[in-house]
Amino acid sequence: MVKILVVEDDKALNAFVSTCLRDRGYDVKSCYDGEEGLAAYAENAFALVISDIMMPKVDGFALAAHIRAFDKTTPIIFMSAKDDKPSQLYGYQLGVDDYVTKPFDADVLMMKIGALLRRAKIAQEGQISVGNFTMNAEEHSATVDGEEISLTVREFDILFKLLSYPKKTFTRAALMEEFWDYDSSATSRTVDVYMAKIREKTSACDGFEILTVHGLGYKAVFR
Repeated sequence: MVKILVVEDDKALNAFVSTCLRDRGYDVKSCYDGEEGLAAYAENAFALVISDIMMPKVDGFALAAHIRAFDKTTPIIFMSAKDDKPSQLYGYQLGVDDYVTKPFDADVLMMKIGALLRRAKIAQEGQISVGNFTMNAEEHSATVDGEEISLTVREFDILFKLLSYPKKTFTRAALMEEFWDYDSSATSRTVDVYMAKIREKTSACDGFEILTVHGLGYKAVFR
């Protein structure tokens, strides 16, 4: 069972979030200040940490910094009434993965948790399986119905990125910056050509499709 640490000094909110998580099948450890959260983290292996920022004894920033000093991969979500930009930027600089401002919609929080856990699993296993399609990052292989398809290194990396963040739109500029580095010959048209090739090579895949977001870029959507 996936184990999640919830650190929140507001007992009513802590109970609410913990109950929502348990209702969805997660194993939850509830703590009410940062010091208690640090002790729980030291004694257990958690798949994800949810923390308030302003807490007694040890605040959320210190908690996140401590976790990131030893663990670079476990997802961390801040939920806080501090909605100012400096607090959010500092959180991201510490290595926090997402930031939810109070009050928040519980369903949105659960969706964010699910997405972060999915990406963490992908990062840990280095594999994506969607419908009849599988990608293995370590082997740099891609198969449809068990039959390998030929993808160039760049095609593979672009597709792995898109499938790791389903429904997230990547602009052409962002894709160029990440996958073409300083290649001055690359243009937005280059990205379009690569996407056309990826779509052609994965046309037999039944679990996802790559959509064009007009005026922006591309995103992968699971069927």
